[in-house]
Amino acid sequence: MDPFWTYAKGMLRYKHLVVLALVMAVVSAGGLGAGLIAIKPVLEAMLGEGRTLPELARDLDAGPAGGIIPDGLIDVLPAGRFTAVVWIVVGLGLLTAIGGLANFLHQYLALTVVYRTQTNLRRQAFHRVVRLPLKDVVTTGPSNSIARIVMDTSALGAGFNALLSKGVAQVSKGIAAFLAALILDWRLTLIACAIAPLLYTVIRRVGKKIRRASRGALEFQEDLYHAATEAIQGLRVVKVHTSERYEAGRFHKLNKQAMRQLMHVRTARALASPLVDLLVILSLGALVLVATKAIIDKHLEFEAFMTVLIALGAAGASLKPLTGIIADIQTSAGAADRLAEMMSRPTETGHGATLPKLPRHAKTIEFDSVTFTYPNKTEPALRDVSLDVTHGETVAVVGPNGSGKTTLLALVPRLFDPDTGVVRIDGQDITDVAVRSLRRQIGVVTQETVLFSGSIRANIAYGAQDTSDESIRAAAIKARADGFIQAMPGGYAASVGEQGLTLSGGQRQRIAIARAILRDPAILILDEATSMIDADSEHQIAEAMGEFAAGRTCLIVAHRLSTVLAADRILVMDEGRLVDQGTHTELLARCPTYQLIARNQLVPGGEPAASEHTE
Repeated sequence: MDPFWTYAKGMLRYKHLVVLALVMAVVSAGGLGAGLIAIKPVLEAMLGEGRTLPELARDLDAGPAGGIIPDGLIDVLPAGRFTAVVWIVVGLGLLTAIGGLANFLHQYLALTVVYRTQTNLRRQAFHRVVRLPLKDVVTTGPSNSIARIVMDTSALGAGFNALLSKGVAQVSKGIAAFLAALILDWRLTLIACAIAPLLYTVIRRVGKKIRRASRGALEFQEDLYHAATEAIQGLRVVKVHTSERYEAGRFHKLNKQAMRQLMHVRTARALASPLVDLLVILSLGALVLVATKAIIDKHLEFEAFMTVLIALGAAGASLKPLTGIIADIQTSAGAADRLAEMMSRPTETGHGATLPKLPRHAKTIEFDSVTFTYPNKTEPALRDVSLDVTHGETVAVVGPNGSGKTTLLALVPRLFDPDTGVVRIDGQDITDVAVRSLRRQIGVVTQETVLFSGSIRANIAYGAQDTSDESIRAAAIKARADGFIQAMPGGYAASVGEQGLTLSGGQRQRIAIARAILRDPAILILDEATSMIDADSEHQIAEAMGEFAAGRTCLIVAHRLSTVLAADRILVMDEGRLVDQGTHTELLARCPTYQLIARNQLVPGGEPAASEHTE
């Protein structure tokens, strides 16, 4: 099934509201049809050939739906042609009021269904993205996923609105007017329908073109969103490198490409309405010629022709907006295609309810012949790495930039899964257990600290929202963060701002360390966790982390000599391979790679190390 219609079926979740909205649309359209049929007796009365209300009632009662008007009621109806017109006009006014109320209720109910469905779809899309393997998100870029969650679902919502709100209203009115025309004169009405197949062909072909162009426009808008997000988030770097003109030029180029795709959509949409108008005018001209000949030959009454013409005009006026409505649906169909592509990607394994939970780590972490290659890369980041880490051991990982240190540690919480080989915790393959039970016993602090908009308290308690204020403060004290937090206006309730930009780098890292401490992890992963902290703070945190690490397995990527010396074992990585392991003294005596690292990269605790990018 077409993705758009697959997602549109989601509106049936609110089937009672959908049915009620359709009923209101029919009631509104019924008023229009009745009003069109009532035009004929009004014209007859104006032309001096009209009938009285009793005569009209008897004619109606004698028809196919007759036998429903009591004779006594017919006899008491006021006579007179003018009176008949007055009553018909009053009736039309009442029908208009009822139709207006029904139209309001239809729009109200339809938009309720549309907005609820759009909200559900956005929730499903976000839920899907956060369940995707990290390597998929890294490959396509976060902006790709964000654009589909926000932009594509909004475009789909516009299509749902065109379908259920605008489309149903216009189609029901068009059908009611068409049925009125059939009742008034079926022969003229069928003649007018001869153009329908041609109209269908034109609208269908234009719709396909709009769909293709709309998808292209959304893809360029996604690139535009990515460029804007990247530049604004990195605005500090942009300014200090005086790259405002470069970023403005890059944005302008992408903006023009997006505009060109929108121009293709514009051409198709602008072409649809004139083509339909031309075909309708041609068919109307043919109909007038046929009717004129019939009137001259006394085979057709003028008032009958006029009422049919008015009814067909009303039907055409109601159905004409369908070209724009179909264009809206085709535009959102391009968004549906992109959203379906993302939603069809397999989520990371390990979220099944039937998977066993991993008991708290108490024995070993084992890397068995692990190899991993990042998407779109030709060279592996890890090459046949085998390693055993004993519970409670502190292991430092060192190596040149790009040697695979960060990647190796990222395999433990299953941020990535190896291409070949197995990672085991206490003898259990971590891909065979519930991923939440694995990650809940791991605390991670990285060099690039991630904080979320909200309070300091919420950021420390992230992932453990039900914890007490006392536990949060205790974790902050251990991370040497309580002092600066208490000094801030609002203390733990103070807002950190988007991405934590209202805090210094060292303050952000100490909050991240407090967050890890609060989890009470069995496994602690520190990836350059103290790189942004001054020497005095680093010494205090090292003491706190030393106390906290007791009885836990610690995996540390470090450039600080003090961190390396405090480790039970040092792993030396180079070009994705584990080239050696041992103590500082042992490695200095036998490992050339470590000798080079110790001489050029490992620095005393008081000096800042060169920044290391994610590997």
